[in-house]
Amino acid sequence: MKATTRALKEWNVAVNALEQGQTIVLLRKGGIREQAGQFNIADKQVLLYPTFEHQHPDLLKPNFASQVKTVESGWHPEIIRIGSWAEITDVFLVAWEPAITALFPYHIWNEKFVSDRLKWKQNQPISILLLRTYRLAETVEIPYIAEYGGCRSWIDVAAPISLEGSQAVLSDREYIERSNEIRNLIANPANASGLKLAEDRAVETASIQTKPTSVG
Repeated sequence: MKATTRALKEWNVAVNALEQGQTIVLLRKGGIREQAGQFNIADKQVLLYPTFEHQHPDLLKPNFASQVKTVESGWHPEIIRIGSWAEITDVFLVAWEPAITALFPYHIWNEKFVSDRLKWKQNQPISILLLRTYRLAETVEIPYIAEYGGCRSWIDVAAPISLEGSQAVLSDREYIERSNEIRNLIANPANASGLKLAEDRAVETASIQTKPTSVG
């Protein structure tokens, strides 16, 4: 894929962490405007669209919370910076709390965020996404339009953005090692927490597991 309009909306602090190689993990549940209120993977290769309105420092680990300045409801920048895209290599639907807790060192959120997500729509699992992030050859700045707003995960930007010349944030080896660690922890959280595995745990995996992508 040489260009795309498809974008995944995510907190600006999370996009920055992905672009800097500080994480490869996102935790998601459906937004208000999602189909049936559920988070679904529409595309595997997506631009990363930073959002600001719903960022809450009290839901982040301290070193990430310090990067966030809260804004009024409905606020957005007039110009949106798109500096990266990602390949979603794996998706795990996880409802068993120990499996989610075991991943704590690998993402940017704190215990309150995880607890809140588990309690909200308790009949729905949390979607754990693993993303291989690529920096665009050139940062693209696009004007904000109303179609980008609202509590939705997926949008299409007005014009295609080229992915040619992109550079992976992590090397193939780094990404494979880190993603394998996470897969193993989801399957065997007792290895990290010392908890005894239940035979009938509520962990459902829907792994995409694509090979690393080279662009340009």
